This record gives sequence, structure tokens and C-alpha cells, in this order.
Amino acid sequence: MSLTATSPSHKVRAYARAAGVLGLLSLVAGGFGEAYVPGVLVSQDAAAAGQSIVASESLFRLGFAAYLVEAVCDVGLTYLFYSIFWPVRKSAALLSVFFRLIATAGFAMAQAFYFAALPVVRGAHIVPADQSRELLSYTLTLSSYSQSLFMMFYGIGSVLLGYLIYHSGFLPKIIGIVLAVSGLGFIANTFAWALAPSLATPLLLVPAGIAGLILTLWLLIVGLDVAKWHERATLNSEVVVR
Repeated sequence: MSLTATSPSHKVRAYARAAGVLGLLSLVAGGFGEAYVPGVLVSQDAAAAGQSIVASESLFRLGFAAYLVEAVCDVGLTYLFYSIFWPVRKSAALLSVFFRLIATAGFAMAQAFYFAALPVVRGAHIVPADQSRELLSYTLTLSSYSQSLFMMFYGIGSVLLGYLIYHSGFLPKIIGIVLAVSGLGFIANTFAWALAPSLATPLLLVPAGIAGLILTLWLLIVGLDVAKWHERATLNSEVVVR
């Protein structure tokens, strides 16, 4: 059940801590499944990538399983963030939910293409080698393109969440600023990839990791100002009633 203006203080704190736990799990699982494993196994050369995947199939599978953990955590985080930030501006909190869920679904599709590389390389003996390499290259490229596209939706969700934190009063404004900047980096990278691929760079994504870590640690260690949260929730509820 979501938080309301009459929710006890311990429940509000529990939601904040839960968001911190899920955020930490998401960062660790995502870093391993989306960054480390593909960086180790997947190269620009399809033949080399296929050999790496076959030689390290367990690592490839473990990386995909880690992504699944990240995806589940992201859905849970979306719910918790809405529960925590609806008192600030309910429409913006709800809009953030939509963008985050679209991003999660889009990344799931991209990861499905990525995982499809495994049956492609395992069935390489069935089709000619050149066709197998082409199909592997196609699945990995499609996965990369899909991730680049859906980064924009996650970026917009981050900008909205940053706006909510900045205006909340129960979390530091600087966290909202950093999170909004990280969201703009996602958006910029997507448009750079679409309009001028040579300008797309992983450096635009660095602020996202920093912002996510700062928010996660703050929620885990400090939490939020429960008194100010109740003040905003009560005020918002009164406005709705009127």
C-alpha cells in the first residue's frame, strides 16, 4: 500500500530505506550485467565476440541474470519513488513513473536481443560461419541501438525525479540538481547517437552513476526529513480535497 499523509513515521522511513536498498542492488547488478560483462565478452568483431561468448557462457548467462535483478529493482524503485514524491507534485511524480516504466520495458527488449546472441553462437554449426557472424552482429547491434534509444526515456524520468527532489524540502536540493543533470546526459547521448553518432560518448552517462550513488547512499544512511514529508503530504491532501 502506498504512503499517505497519515502514514506513520516509521513507514515513511522504511520506504526511503527500501528505495536505498533497491537502488544499491540496481547499481551493482546493472554495473555487472550491463557494463562489465558486455565489456569483457562483446567486441566490435562479431567472430571474436562469438568465441568469447562460447568460451565464457556461464559469465554471459550470469551477466544477463544480473540485468534481470536490476530490472526488477527498477520497477520496485519506480513504485517507491512515486510513493515518496507524490506530495511534492503528484502529476510530475506520475509522469516520472510512465517514463521510467517505458525505459525499463525498452531496456528489457534490448537485453532480449543481447541474450539472443547465445543461441546464435551455439547454433553456429548449423548455418555457414559467415551467416552466423552476420546474425550475431545484427542481434548485438540491434541491442545497442535499442539501449541508446530508450536511454532518453530514463533520462526524462531522471529529470522529473530531480525536479521533485529539488522542490521536496525533505531531501537536499543538490541531489535533485545532480540527478537532473544526469538525466540531461542520457537525453543528450540519445540525440547525439541519432543525429551525429560521432558525438555520442559514454562520458555523457557518467553523471548518472554519480547521481544514482549519491541518492542511494543518502537514502540508506540519512533517509529523509519525515516531518517535512508529512507537512508536504498533508498540504497536498488538503489541496486535493478542496
